[in-house]
Amino acid sequence: MDPVAAALEKVAVRRPALIDLGLERVVRTLDRLGAPHRRLPPVFHVAGTNGKGSTCAYLRAILEASGARAHVFTSPHLVHYRERVVLAGAEIADDYFIAAINRVDDAAGADDLTLFETITCAAFLAFAETPADYLVLEVGLGGRLDATNVIEKPLAAVITPIALDHQNFLGHTLAAIAAEKAGVFRRGAPAVVGPQTPEAMAVFERAAQQLSAPLFAFGSAWNAWAENGRLIYQDEDGLSDLAAPRLPGAHQFMNAALAVAAIRAAGLPFTDELLSAGLANARWPARLQRLKSGPLVEALGDRSELWLDGGHNPHAARALAATLADMEERNSRPLILITGMQDNKDIDGFFAAFSGLASTVFAVQAAHSGARTPDDVAAAAERAGIPAYACGSLVEAASLAAGGGPARVLICGSLYLAGEVLRDNA
Repeated sequence: MDPVAAALEKVAVRRPALIDLGLERVVRTLDRLGAPHRRLPPVFHVAGTNGKGSTCAYLRAILEASGARAHVFTSPHLVHYRERVVLAGAEIADDYFIAAINRVDDAAGADDLTLFETITCAAFLAFAETPADYLVLEVGLGGRLDATNVIEKPLAAVITPIALDHQNFLGHTLAAIAAEKAGVFRRGAPAVVGPQTPEAMAVFERAAQQLSAPLFAFGSAWNAWAENGRLIYQDEDGLSDLAAPRLPGAHQFMNAALAVAAIRAAGLPFTDELLSAGLANARWPARLQRLKSGPLVEALGDRSELWLDGGHNPHAARALAATLADMEERNSRPLILITGMQDNKDIDGFFAAFSGLASTVFAVQAAHSGARTPDDVAAAAERAGIPAYACGSLVEAASLAAGGGPARVLICGSLYLAGEVLRDNA
């Protein structure tokens, strides 16, 4: 077992692993630890529904291209808990992480910190005790009541595109969800907002105005588009012709542009050459990642392509489908999905994005609580008009996908499933 997971398992005997949004427990615990959240380097605080992790990856890469040391906090992890905490460019050491977790557990006292709150407080301890120039801080869920939302004034608060997800916690409309995300805005701190629906943008505009937070929004303060394989970015300071982002997919151009907008809004005087270097070197696994080795590749055979993506809601599925349709236009191959999903996700909306594009779905079940059965996943694909078959394992699904000749195969639907692939098969 991951040693950090083992330490957290001991803590979880007394601390609930459920989602229980709120800041009171976190603030009390942090104050008992000497308020490490008030001793952090300048923070880019990133919220949103889709693209948070990719935007954080671009921010990190740009900052490191400048020679800066960057802390990074992201979630969830794919294989190891230590992936969530990067200290000045390197993943936190297991021993240090475990020691920080134990210090947090001692300080929590009678407060029942959730698992995520414990990890967040331990990360803040490590960030405060390790010198760095910046912190890229990803929100876990929502924003207003998320455990990360104890930063008094970030260098910039960044909002990626909003979509319906986690409605049981954040609300059932885009406006309600946007209001929760806008909770990371702070008085006087730039509010950097990516592309949104008019409904969501109106919420962000009101929230920024109420806080006198300078609004740096897509479509008004800045714009971006892909042109001749490069990223064109424009704001009031002029037009920048930048390298294409390293991560594949048309949607990654906008994630990269949002990171550039955050750098600009924060007033960092980075040249176009430096920005390009960061965008071209960003890394973020399980975001349309091409797999080239491992048991699944062997089961599929060398005539087919194997891709991996953790996208798990309709908004992400539409972005994936658009990218795969573009791949199909350039190099035609049948698209086969190997899909597993969690019970709390909009599975019908997810498969609707692939209707008319995917030829077959092989349904699997991730080795994680709350995962749908292969029969449930297959039934949802059939409702979208895609022939589907339930499989007992990923290897079985890949072997069946190999039977129809050369294909483009995408494993998708769950970050838990993506982590399983990377741990056992990549």
